[in-house]
Amino acid sequence: MIGSQSTLAASSGDQSQFPTSFPPEEEEAGGGFTLVQVWYMLLANVWLSIGIFLVMLGLAFMGIKWLPKSYEATAALIVNSDNTDPLAGRNLPIGQTGTFFPTQVELINNPVVLRPVIDRLKLQTDRRFTKGFVGDPKALDDVVLANLRGALQVQQGGGSQLLYISAMALDAVQAADIANAVAEEYLRQTSQRTNAPAIERAKRYSDQVAELRSKVDTTQAKVAEFRERHGMADLKDGQNGDSEGAALADLQTKLLQARNERRQLESKQVDANADSSAVLETPQAVGLQDTLNKLQGQLGQATATLGRQHPRVLQLQSEIDSTRKALQSAVRARSDNSAMLLARARELEAKYEAAMAAEQNRLLERRGEQDEGAKLLLEQRLAEETYARALRGLDEVQFASVGNYKDVTLVSRAEPSVKAAKPNKLKLLAMAMMASMGVAVGGPFAFELLLNRRIRCRDDLERHFRIQMLAQFGRMSPAPAA
Repeated sequence: MIGSQSTLAASSGDQSQFPTSFPPEEEEAGGGFTLVQVWYMLLANVWLSIGIFLVMLGLAFMGIKWLPKSYEATAALIVNSDNTDPLAGRNLPIGQTGTFFPTQVELINNPVVLRPVIDRLKLQTDRRFTKGFVGDPKALDDVVLANLRGALQVQQGGGSQLLYISAMALDAVQAADIANAVAEEYLRQTSQRTNAPAIERAKRYSDQVAELRSKVDTTQAKVAEFRERHGMADLKDGQNGDSEGAALADLQTKLLQARNERRQLESKQVDANADSSAVLETPQAVGLQDTLNKLQGQLGQATATLGRQHPRVLQLQSEIDSTRKALQSAVRARSDNSAMLLARARELEAKYEAAMAAEQNRLLERRGEQDEGAKLLLEQRLAEETYARALRGLDEVQFASVGNYKDVTLVSRAEPSVKAAKPNKLKLLAMAMMASMGVAVGGPFAFELLLNRRIRCRDDLERHFRIQMLAQFGRMSPAPAA
């Protein structure tokens, strides 16, 4: 049977007049199919192919029409990678600019940023992110985190400092919420990292200022207590020290005078012991000596004229004896007075020495107290100066700590899209048409080759059955009924 074209073989008379072999090029091509064979195969199944094409295209159209729509929303950020904040103390090292933006992209996809977004938007209860997860609740966060990462796309603008955070969701509003939430959390954490050093520094600075103030109060209390304990109204005034030094100098002068007087008295006593005539130099002794000399002269005259037993001689002798006794008494009184004066001079010298030693000890002790007070005053002054310098810089540090420095700035928020980003239905429909065409053409063709091979043209007989055709006729009309 010949399919769409009837063929007629030559008569079986004398076969020798017909060639029984084929040209070499036909012998070599006998294993394949010619375009004529393919054409007749396709032509025989054209309506089946059209049916398959229409059915598959219709199914694909219905499937594409019912595909869920995905909406995309994008938030734009500008990142100042070369920002140099002197308070935060962050300078981007040379050679790391190429890794800065990839680091920011990794940071945005990090759980540190995404987990607060999950909690904020309550994505653990969203079926589109849990996707029917049943299992350990502890693993639910990991599933939601993985799905959120799959819905996010972070990329740097071409050759710019812009970062684009795109979120994909089945709802346009949810896509915008996710993109904005990720951008806001990233901004918050970046601002916190940028300003945290300045805030921490301001806090430490304030603590140090409070500590310095406490130290000033402590030193002031020590100085006040020292003044009250030692009776020093003004530790810095040197008048007290001068007066105390003057008192010691006065004692030294008086001691020197007493010592000189004692030495003079000792010298006179030594001289008096060596030469008794020195004692007679006093007016009283001189008068007694003159009287004695007169009486002795009168005694000598009376004895020569009156005799030794004359009353006048005896009277003169008695007066001479009385005068001698008075002179001896005067000499003894003089000697006793010198000894008494020397003893008093020695006693006064000893008193001055003791007083000077006591004054020296007191003055040394006082000097020690003054030195201790000077140290306390020095500590107080240094503490006050340090506190004053710190207090002058406190306002500047506190003002700088609330400057809210930003390395990243939000350029535009994500807005809900009115047009779905996925799927691209026209593209899918074109792919479906191509696939339907392939199946519609290839399906019957494969069925023809593998399961239901038919003879449809001259080449089928000549190439596969090795039968040489002499002529080919078109389709014959059926014979009319008798």
